[in-house]
Amino acid sequence: MFRSLHMKLVLILVLLIVSVMAVVGIFLINSVGMFYLEDFRSQVQSTLWTRSVMDAMENAAAGPDGAEALKNVVAAYDTQLGLDQYRSFSILDANGSYLTGSVANAASAEQFYRRPNIISAMAGKASCAGAVIDSYMDYAIPVTVDGEVRYIVYLNDGKQEISELSSRYFAIVMQAMMFGLVVAILLSFLLSKTITTPLENITQGAKRIADGDLGQELPIQSSDEIGELTSAFNYMAQALHKTLNEVQGERNKLETIFLHMTDGVAAFTFDGKLIHMNPATESYLGVRFEDKVTFDEMFGDLALPDKKEGRRTYLQNEIIRYGRILTVTLAPYGSINGEGGVMAVIHDITEQRKLDDARREFVANVSHELRTPLTNIRSYTETLIDAAGDLPQETEIKFLGIVTSEAERMARIVTDLLTLSKLDYNQMDLRFSRFSTHAMLEAVYNAMVLNAGEQGHSFQMDVPEALPDMNGDRERLEQVVVNIVSNAIKYTPHGGHIRLSAKMRDERRLEITVEDDGMGIPKDDVPRLFERFYRVDKARSREKGGTGLGLAIAKEMVEAHRGSIRLESELDKGTKVTILLPVDLPLEE
Repeated sequence: MFRSLHMKLVLILVLLIVSVMAVVGIFLINSVGMFYLEDFRSQVQSTLWTRSVMDAMENAAAGPDGAEALKNVVAAYDTQLGLDQYRSFSILDANGSYLTGSVANAASAEQFYRRPNIISAMAGKASCAGAVIDSYMDYAIPVTVDGEVRYIVYLNDGKQEISELSSRYFAIVMQAMMFGLVVAILLSFLLSKTITTPLENITQGAKRIADGDLGQELPIQSSDEIGELTSAFNYMAQALHKTLNEVQGERNKLETIFLHMTDGVAAFTFDGKLIHMNPATESYLGVRFEDKVTFDEMFGDLALPDKKEGRRTYLQNEIIRYGRILTVTLAPYGSINGEGGVMAVIHDITEQRKLDDARREFVANVSHELRTPLTNIRSYTETLIDAAGDLPQETEIKFLGIVTSEAERMARIVTDLLTLSKLDYNQMDLRFSRFSTHAMLEAVYNAMVLNAGEQGHSFQMDVPEALPDMNGDRERLEQVVVNIVSNAIKYTPHGGHIRLSAKMRDERRLEITVEDDGMGIPKDDVPRLFERFYRVDKARSREKGGTGLGLAIAKEMVEAHRGSIRLESELDKGTKVTILLPVDLPLEE
């Protein structure tokens, strides 16, 4: 109950009123007591403690009935001394025994004997003593005769009047206190509500912010410190809203990048527990986040980095999963002593390795292809030089023919390489025009039919004259089809059958097909036939004058026309090459 600021403020104001009224009451009652004590002392001293009165009391004490005479002298000043039912006087002997006085009897006066002031008077010293907290006030005056104390005039006040007055004051103070408490409680409720209501609003606002409601604005009800606090809270909420929106935006960006990046990313604690991973990691490693796999289950023998080595330390390893070569970079993140873990970045380098292998193989193949004709040219030229004039003319002509053939072979290799290089860098100068598809395929047929006949093949063309015209580089496309037909003629045994056909696949695409029933290609070699310098049987290919670049050039040229080429083959049953080309390619392409 008293944990709330509202009740604390009420309690503080109530305690403040009670404390103030208590101090005022105590001070007031104490002041009244002190006033009566000083008034009593002043009355006695101004009445009895004068030279004339003292002489009268001493003369009365010297007579035969001194006690009664002394009583009459003191009684004569009852009004000045304020003697009444609460204040009395007694005449005591030198030993302090009661003789006479205004007290009704000696038994009632026995209570006065041996008080400090009486003892002082017995010693000859007038004494007036009393404190506010005492239950009485008294004054003892010694009366001497011939220098000796004979009687003691003792005045006593029981403070009944002071007590009654103090009680009245106390009642007044209590009434004032009760009224003050009622007023204080009402005012404190109003004051505390004025203070706590804005604070409660701020508290509720803070809770709503914690729940994610950042678009609120608290009303400013005053221009004091609480109003400034409310204004500062609103500014904080707006700044927090803006900051969180920016953070959420960056988080969304990072999450999008994280989800769609091609590299795999996974986070682990230092004890190997999986925290998060992206879909690429699931694809590379064949695991799912829901399976709650550990680091050891994902990466096997790889070791986690030691968090004591610091954030700059990282480990890099290679693993093979599902036929892919993956590099795994492990690096710790977070503070060393606090929360943190290990981040694993997985990069697929399979294609890179293939490209590296293909590059090395390409260099080796180019070197080998150029070295073979160069070796032949050198050998025959050296023979001609060393045996100049000694060889028969027919032999010299034969050797020179071989040198020319090898030089032409080198020229074809260089030309093919230049063509591929231009295609790679989009520098091939393609001359687009609209031409007759039937005429282009008929020209290929006419150019290759004699060559096919020389090999004993049956070469058939099945191309409708109604084929629509198409846009493209006729010379380059004709070269592609010639290259494919030439391969069919070369690698089909004597007496084979070759067929060139064409048709419209749909309204926009032309399909050109070259089929043969030759030796075919092993299934494992088919996917690599369009690679540069790749040949199924290198010895037979060189024997037939092949460079291994024809199909690669054909593929690049077809793709330059936004088309596609596909090869299907079965060993000892033949091969089928299908080219798909758009017929309405814009001429500006």
